[in-house]
Amino acid sequence: MFRGKKYQDAAKQIEKNTQYDAAEGFGLICKTASAKFDETVELHVKLGVDSRHADQQVRGAIVLPNGTGKTARVLVFAKGDKADAAREAGADYVGEMDMVEKIQKENWFDFDVVVASPDMMGVVGRLGKVLGPKGLMPSPKAGTVTPDVAKAVKEVKAGKVEYRLDKTNIIHCPIGKVSFGPEKLTENFNALMGAIVKAKPAAAKGQYIKSCVAASTMGPGVKMNTAKL
Repeated sequence: MFRGKKYQDAAKQIEKNTQYDAAEGFGLICKTASAKFDETVELHVKLGVDSRHADQQVRGAIVLPNGTGKTARVLVFAKGDKADAAREAGADYVGEMDMVEKIQKENWFDFDVVVASPDMMGVVGRLGKVLGPKGLMPSPKAGTVTPDVAKAVKEVKAGKVEYRLDKTNIIHCPIGKVSFGPEKLTENFNALMGAIVKAKPAAAKGQYIKSCVAASTMGPGVKMNTAKL
């Protein structure tokens, strides 16, 4: 795979077989980021579980101490007082069947997170085939199906992220921007990894965290030391 000169120069500064402590690792990521935009820093955590088994799923959500650096656009399915509360809390879009039809007929996806009150899940369920593959289907585990939609909206706007296993048993999750600097990225890293460790399924056997790599949008991966978690 061809890599540009900036990437190659950055990669030379990172020891491939070294697992870095968080502060040093994020220091390297911030130092080697060379894009003209504020790159997102993502965490990729490989777990020793099998996502094909229901009792080994790892999924949840957490409000990062320093947010993500991005303001998420929130779509809320609610009616009456709950709809009004969602608007007051800062929801970008609020509706019922009108939103379902907009998504179905216009292929509209100008939102990042979907929140729904429990009584609206019958309506939202019609969108399962289009929201599911995009990872946008609301769920109680992620706190996006809740009677308190206003609280859910506020948490998302404050930097709440959802983490979940993919088919290869890896969690991919943004933890901030390069401009945050090593200290804030380390705080977000510790919060997310703490949540993943707490979410360890009882059925998981052997080594739980197999590997953990952090990388900026355009930069090389940095192996993170998780021994102290």
